[in-house]
Amino acid sequence: MNIVTKYGAIFSCLFALAACETPSEADTTGVGNENTTPTTGDSVGSSTMQEAFNQQAGDRVFFALDSSVVTSEGRATLERQAQWLNQNPSVAAVVEGHCDERGTREYNLALGERRGNAARDVLVAAGVSPARLTVISYGKERAAVMGSDEQSWAQNRRAVTVLTAQ
Repeated sequence: MNIVTKYGAIFSCLFALAACETPSEADTTGVGNENTTPTTGDSVGSSTMQEAFNQQAGDRVFFALDSSVVTSEGRATLERQAQWLNQNPSVAAVVEGHCDERGTREYNLALGERRGNAARDVLVAAGVSPARLTVISYGKERAAVMGSDEQSWAQNRRAVTVLTAQ
């Protein structure tokens, strides 16, 4: 195989991968943010329901560095989420666990899983059926905010609840 063929194959693979890339989440600044774009492919029919959920309950909670402990502020948000989900029993949700850019990929995937499960546990304790909830970890792969400073990192250490059809 000559060098032109090798580079052609490499560029073809890169192009194919780039075409599959999903958009990252919008910049967010806190609990109950204005982000109305679901981050998974299985969003509920329209973004209107996700918007209502975001406005009424907030779609994310934040975590301390290297922690999966839900804060009191996070617990209040998750309880509002549970109330909303209990009032809308035909809606399921994916709880996404995220991390900041520090740490290895493997470590952050495990930490994201713990964060997603911690948020899910609060929702279940507040009466949401576990069958309606799925947890996925994105580790550090889907940053909400780009940057290598504490303010950016703090917003990337989160669990996001994204509505899906049941």
